Amino acid sequence: MAAFVPATGAWRRADAVPRVVRAPVAAGSSPFAGAPVVGRGSFTVPLVAPAAPAARQRSVRMQQAGLFTGSKPADRRITAPPATSKKVMKVVYVVLESQYQSSMSAAARTINSKEDANLSLDVAGYLLEELRDEENYAQFKKDVAEANVFIGSLIFVQELAERVTAAVEPHRERLDACIVFPSMPEVMRLNKLGTFNMSQLGQSKSAIASFMKKRREESGASFEDGMLKLLRTLPKVLKYLPTDKAQDARSFMLSFQYWLGGSPTNLENFLLMVAEKYVDVDTGAKSTQTVAAPEVFPDTGIWHPLAPRMFEDLGEYLQWYDKEHCPLANLTSASPTVGLVMQRTHMITGDDCHYISLVSELEAGGARVIPVFAGGLDFSLPVNAFFFHPGTDDANVDVVVSLTGFALVGGPARQDHPKAIEALSRLDRPYLCALPLVFQTTEEWKESELGLHPVQVALQVSLPELDGALEPVIFAGRDGKTGRSIPLQDRITALAKRSLKWANLRRKQVAEKKIAITVFSFPPDKGNVGTAAYLDVFGSVHKVLQGLAKEGYCVGDIPETSEELLEAVVHDKEARINSPELNIAYKMPISEYQEVCTFSEKLHENWGLPPGHLNTDGTNLLVYGKHFGNVFVGVQPSFGYEGDPMRLLFSKSASPHHGFAAYYAYLENVWKADAVLHFGTHGSLEFMPGKQVGMSGDCFPDKLIHTIPNIYYYAANNPSEATIAKRRSYAATISYLTPPAENAGLYKGLKELSELVASYQTLKDTGRGPAIVNSIADKARICNMDRDVALPDGDAKELSAEERDGIVGKVYMKLLEIESRLLPCGLHTVGRPPTAAEAVATLVNIAALDRPEDSIVGMPRLLAASVGRDIDDVYASSDAGKLADVELLFQITTACREAVTALVNASTNEEGRVEKVQKFDLGAILAAQMGRRTPWSTALAENGFPNVEESELKPLVAYLEFCWSRWWRTTSWARWSRRLRASTSSPARVVIPFATRTCCRPAKTSTLWTRRASPLGGR
Repeated sequence: MAAFVPATGAWRRADAVPRVVRAPVAAGSSPFAGAPVVGRGSFTVPLVAPAAPAARQRSVRMQQAGLFTGSKPADRRITAPPATSKKVMKVVYVVLESQYQSSMSAAARTINSKEDANLSLDVAGYLLEELRDEENYAQFKKDVAEANVFIGSLIFVQELAERVTAAVEPHRERLDACIVFPSMPEVMRLNKLGTFNMSQLGQSKSAIASFMKKRREESGASFEDGMLKLLRTLPKVLKYLPTDKAQDARSFMLSFQYWLGGSPTNLENFLLMVAEKYVDVDTGAKSTQTVAAPEVFPDTGIWHPLAPRMFEDLGEYLQWYDKEHCPLANLTSASPTVGLVMQRTHMITGDDCHYISLVSELEAGGARVIPVFAGGLDFSLPVNAFFFHPGTDDANVDVVVSLTGFALVGGPARQDHPKAIEALSRLDRPYLCALPLVFQTTEEWKESELGLHPVQVALQVSLPELDGALEPVIFAGRDGKTGRSIPLQDRITALAKRSLKWANLRRKQVAEKKIAITVFSFPPDKGNVGTAAYLDVFGSVHKVLQGLAKEGYCVGDIPETSEELLEAVVHDKEARINSPELNIAYKMPISEYQEVCTFSEKLHENWGLPPGHLNTDGTNLLVYGKHFGNVFVGVQPSFGYEGDPMRLLFSKSASPHHGFAAYYAYLENVWKADAVLHFGTHGSLEFMPGKQVGMSGDCFPDKLIHTIPNIYYYAANNPSEATIAKRRSYAATISYLTPPAENAGLYKGLKELSELVASYQTLKDTGRGPAIVNSIADKARICNMDRDVALPDGDAKELSAEERDGIVGKVYMKLLEIESRLLPCGLHTVGRPPTAAEAVATLVNIAALDRPEDSIVGMPRLLAASVGRDIDDVYASSDAGKLADVELLFQITTACREAVTALVNASTNEEGRVEKVQKFDLGAILAAQMGRRTPWSTALAENGFPNVEESELKPLVAYLEFCWSRWWRTTSWARWSRRLRASTSSPARVVIPFATRTCCRPAKTSTLWTRRASPLGGR
């Protein structure tokens, strides 16, 4: 056991630690002004050497940039009372999240205040992110070196896990107890509690370890749920086993129960148990005052700040809520219902002020709430248990807001997105994921231009997005000293209003909904109005208007054609954003603008007093567009900086102009749109000045979109900027594919060169070969191919037959590469299915790729294998110019195209377009089993590959049909319809083929990007 020392002077006092101070911000000062700086003269002689000047400067710079928190562990250090005879137990803990800070501090203070106990505590607590700071890390290592007990939890950031391991491992054997709850394996191996340890975790091949691994793989997230149940029951069994190993294992499991309980009382008893059993301290417990068993809370349930208890039954909660609470809150059964998903730890640790604030705000706004929680990390359990009418798949909520900051199923280390998508698809409601600050204090976030901490972006924005989560609104800050969450009232108000807008979008009759369709000028300030990347904007808008009309929306008189629609909005096909030809939908007087745009004064610095010089007639601000009943087709104003639109992105003091602000103020406060549809890639809203991620109320994207649900039609080949739209303008994205890609083909001189190559193959053995090679070389030079192919300078007669074949082979290979390069065909149009030719061009490139993860072999490899060749060898020899293999590759390419054509022909209509994908014919499969060929197999046989087995083709054909069906769905109006009903979009895969090399051959770095999109239409 470690020796104990008197409390006085045992540890460095809190006032001996450098403190963080805030420098005052002067007008026009550096953007870093007001960021944390280390104050001079704020500490006495330190017990550790100060960081080198370069390291300290780097530390301060990183704090200023928001790369790690400037909060100090000294602020939460608990020291034992001085001048007492009590023994001191020194505890060091590291946690990912801050809500345990206040409970640990309360527990330590309670123990220190007990007069009848022989124990007092020194407690040093660290947030995981604080260990990035070199000064904090140096103090952490010193604390561990003097500690009796180390506690860690949720250490899942790799580089920080390595730091923790490096600091603790040298002292592990000396420590009386080293207790680590779920973390990275290398940190879990530090566990030591008596004879219990996990030093072999992940390294041994025991039967138990193999069984656990298999169960985890088979059960997914339910494995953790089963382990929590086992955690509750196993200590009761181990209690009666006399061996030390059994009792120590029981102590670890009880420790985990105390920790999961999280309340000050639970953590107090946890510390007392460890001290009594492993640090050999007489805690002063009498027969009437023993260490209490862990207080157990429901694993899942419903919590309400005014309820008398946690509910584990939906019926019991609703009975209390409807009969007792709703009448007092002026709520009825007709009120919209918001489902909230929360973490149990915030409630049991008393860190629930931000939850209480949001519940109150929602109810004040007229919404009923069902706030559910989970003790583990599988939040699909309470979603499935409490968000449905009992015994049905009919959801009892209109919108769901997750406040956990985690993926729906799983924590920072392991997620089960398929299970999450299954739960959310069944729920069929908008799923918003708001989050509290974890790695920053409130002040650090407010002052950071970066916004949300990058680690939190990865863990609590990106991972929920894979489930389909929308709108990462920061609704709670963090106090640097106590670690408690702080409600951010303006953010909570915005979140509540946005949630209610989504709920009302679902409940409102379609004939009463007002929809604003916003079109752009793309590229910014250079393209014509109503343009977007790869999209026929007005053709698509016209299809959307027709779809809205069929579903009962009030759309007035729709123009007969898309051309007439364009004329109604812009009057001139060549109209620019500043053109007088744009139709004026509304003239906003300056007085009204100042009333409905609450931040108009913030624009004066850059644009002067309204109305300014853009989108104005000199007296009023002009909103361009055209009304069609309850649908408004509007033109988003320009960036405002002609010739340099990107200036807005990089100028810290820039802002949108008055006309831009007036447009969105009109949509929300004058016309009162229920939703806005941003149409195509891309507009300017999401690129307005503000934080990168984690908007504050001062960020212009947040100010502009404010409370309007934002549905954004975005090109699937631009996920990076679509992500910006999702995070900065709270967009629910619907992807559209880029136009189908067709082979470029050959023309003029290249086509003549191809004919010469064909002649050589036929006549090379007749004596005319050398002359044809000379002609090929001359024509290749005319076509500038001598830059890519080494052509002979002299007469081809002087070359051997093999050398002539090599030259022709390389020219042939280059021709095939040019011919099969992909070019986009036309523009994507909503509701317009692809033609058969477009489908073939795309699917041929998809069929070229091997997908070993799905046990799918690409068609070129199958065809090559059927003639005894390996496709990789064919590619290599073709590159080398071997004429026979170049010809074989051409035959493989042709056969692939013909086989895919046979597959597509079954699903085309009279106009040659794919209206509905027909799955491969079961009769054809049965016929194949009786010796008859399927259409695609027949096509292969007719093109020289009769030996390809049907069984080998079947997985590939099924995958092509899967991709094809998803592609067909991307053109459908149904996804828009579901979004406007505030329903989810069906889970789908966005498929984008990237095949850039010759024929069916993909580039070595090419892949088929297939990514499961969210059930909510996210990317």
